[in-house]
Amino acid sequence: MSRSTRKWLVLSGLWVLALAGIASSFAGERGDRGPGMQRDARGMVLDNRYNHGHYYPPRGQIVRALPEGYRPYGFGGNRFYFGAGVWYAPGPYGFVVTRPPFGLFVTVLPPFYTTLWFGGVPYYYANDIYYQWRPDLNGYVVAAPPPGAEQPGEPPAAAPAPAGDDFFLYPKNGQTAEQQSADRYECHTWARGQTGFDPTQPAGAAPGQGSAGHEQYQRAITACLEARGYSVR
Repeated sequence: MSRSTRKWLVLSGLWVLALAGIASSFAGERGDRGPGMQRDARGMVLDNRYNHGHYYPPRGQIVRALPEGYRPYGFGGNRFYFGAGVWYAPGPYGFVVTRPPFGLFVTVLPPFYTTLWFGGVPYYYANDIYYQWRPDLNGYVVAAPPPGAEQPGEPPAAAPAPAGDDFFLYPKNGQTAEQQSADRYECHTWARGQTGFDPTQPAGAAPGQGSAGHEQYQRAITACLEARGYSVR
């Protein structure tokens, strides 16, 4: 065996060990994704926490190409890529399925998510990751698991439909009726705080605003709902 061949074999072996180490470290981020977890024919892992009911690739898996329609994000000088509820980081021979850091800002939620309530605060869950709405950013951040994560609370009563408003809300991402209600409630609360106008109260409870206040509220709630994956008409 030539010297160059031996060198190539050694380097190849090091790459294999490195890849195995990366996969092990990422897979170790979540203890319940071991061999006993339910998988489909492609090796995708079922996330059924909170009856979420969707399959995702296991953390540590290496892919050669990112999914169609992915979104790039940066955090702490590192690059991440988000597509179909799965996070990726640059890795050897492509990209590694990973977990995003807490505090990373995103503009959209995963296509499928589960709305949870803790202490009256909504969280959005998918693929073992929690997201929170940030009104000041008009977007979401990756959040740490909330206190009491094993026992979500009940959502507050949904905001009543504003009197005289008859807009149509279409869930583009297949949101359930419960999620639609929660999203509308939170967007109503946010739009009311942004504009000072509350269409559920007589005269909007905003003296002197008139039709201008109503229009501002409509723009605000529409922007909020569209950011959450709805078409508003």
